[in-house]
Amino acid sequence: MYPEHTVAEFLEKLASAAPEPGGGAAAALAGAAGAALVSMVANLTVGKPRYASVQADMETARARADALRAELLAEIDRDSDAFRAVMRAYGLPRGTEAEQAVRRQAVQAALRTATEPPARVIRLCREVAAWSKVVAESGNAQAVSDAAVAAILVDGAAQSAAWNVRVNLKAIADAAFGQQTQAAVQADLDAIRDLRDEVLGIADRRMG
Repeated sequence: MYPEHTVAEFLEKLASAAPEPGGGAAAALAGAAGAALVSMVANLTVGKPRYASVQADMETARARADALRAELLAEIDRDSDAFRAVMRAYGLPRGTEAEQAVRRQAVQAALRTATEPPARVIRLCREVAAWSKVVAESGNAQAVSDAAVAAILVDGAAQSAAWNVRVNLKAIADAAFGQQTQAAVQADLDAIRDLRDEVLGIADRRMG
């Protein structure tokens, strides 16, 4: 739904008082923009005689970045759907003890599900970051700044998505689930930050 909107329409909705789309959707969009830039650098490299030796690598990078962009765009709607499910769970009746028990269970299940889209965005951004390094190292030198921007965008997207994971984990009673999820997220965030720094170093060197 949201990926079919124009950029202006999506941003207008994002800016409104509506509770969704929110930060999770914005994070997914930023990640998709990063993936698009990886594709751009690959496209500016493929077919250039100077880069014939890396054409196969660039074609692979382009194909994977295109797929990652589509997956990240799909997370925009998944994040919004998960938020609506949480709101529906909180809206369940709680007049009796039995209703309260049903509501608690539904809320916990919905919150766990709501951690999935932002956590997936982070995992996808990690892969985009890895491909941004590939195109930064071997792609068209005239587009290396775009590879750097891709790495910066997915780092920001992942850091942003992590806040959505965190806000949902805060209300989840299962401490073990929370610790496991947070540990996985942090490992991805650390890897993305390392890749970002590597890409910025590569871009700096190649730009002279």
